[in-house]
Amino acid sequence: MTDTTFDVALFGEAMMLLVGDQPGPIENATAFHKRTAGAETNVAIGLSRLGLKVGWASRLGTDSMGRALLATMQSEGIDCSHVISDASQRTGFQFKGRVTDGSDPPVEYHRKGSAASHMGLADVDEAWLRSARHLHATGVFAAISDTSIQAAVKSMDVMRAAGRTISFDPNLRPTLWSSKETMRHWINALASRADWVLPGMEEGLLLTGETTPEGVARFYRGLGAKLVVVKLGAEGAYYDSDTAGTGRVDGFPVEKVIDTVGAGDGFAVGVVSALLEGRSVPEAVRRAAWIGARAVQVLGDTEGLPTRAQLEEAGL
Repeated sequence: MTDTTFDVALFGEAMMLLVGDQPGPIENATAFHKRTAGAETNVAIGLSRLGLKVGWASRLGTDSMGRALLATMQSEGIDCSHVISDASQRTGFQFKGRVTDGSDPPVEYHRKGSAASHMGLADVDEAWLRSARHLHATGVFAAISDTSIQAAVKSMDVMRAAGRTISFDPNLRPTLWSSKETMRHWINALASRADWVLPGMEEGLLLTGETTPEGVARFYRGLGAKLVVVKLGAEGAYYDSDTAGTGRVDGFPVEKVIDTVGAGDGFAVGVVSALLEGRSVPEAVRRAAWIGARAVQVLGDTEGLPTRAQLEEAGL
C-alpha cells in the first residue's frame, strides 16, 4: 500500500440546520438556532475531534450558509481542499422541530437542486481518494441525485481496487428516493462494496426482510462484508465479523433522550475510529455505543461528539 495523507475520506452534503426554539410543530417556532447537519459531515467532525486526519469532498454555494458551513468544517481541522464553492448554486438547509419526549423530531428538508446534488463522476479525484486509508460512505449522499449515486459507486470502487477499507452506513432517507424498491437496490449495491456495514435494526428489516439482528448481519455478510454491526438503540448492538465471530454489546444508560438525530453518525465515529486504531471489534462497538448514547442527550447533530481527551477519560 502506498503512503497515505488522510486516515478517512468522505463525500457528502453539508446543510445548514435550523432548530426550532420551542417544542411543537416547526410552523409554531418563532426563532431558530443555527447548526450544521449532514450524515457524512457529522462523521467527519467526530473523527477529526478524535485526532484522525479527515478529508471531505463536497459542493456548496457561496451564499451565507455555504460560507458558514465551510468555516465550521475548517475550524474542526478537516481538509476541505476538495470542497467546491459554486456561486451559481445554492446550499441546502433543513428545519428541525424541538421535542422533549425522546421521540424523533420533525424534520423538513430544503435540499432539492442544491450544490451538492450536482456532484457526479467528475468530483471523484482518484489520486486524492487513494491518499486516504479508509472511506466512510452513507446512503444519504447516494440518495440526493442520480449523479451522486454514480459518484458514490465510483468512490467505493476506487477504494476497493486500491485495497483500502470501506465502511458504509445505510442511513436511510426514504423521502429522497423515487421508491422503496429503488432505495433497496442501491443501498444494498453500495453495501456489497463495503468491508464494514452498519445498519440499524429497522433499516435492516426494510432492506433485507430479516426480522432479527442475526438475520440482518447474515444477509450483509453474504454480500461480502467482513464486519456487520446492527444498531439496536438502547439495547446496544449485535456484531458478526471475520475476526471476532458474533456477539452483543450493551447500550449505555441515558438519563434523558433529547434528540435522536445524529446518534447513528456518532456510532459510526466509534466503530471507524477504533478499528483504524487497531482495536478489537467488541472494543469498537462498545466505543460506538458510548458515543451514540452521548449524541442522543444533546440538541444538535455534533454537540455530543467527544474529544480524544473525553474518550480517554471514559476509558474507551
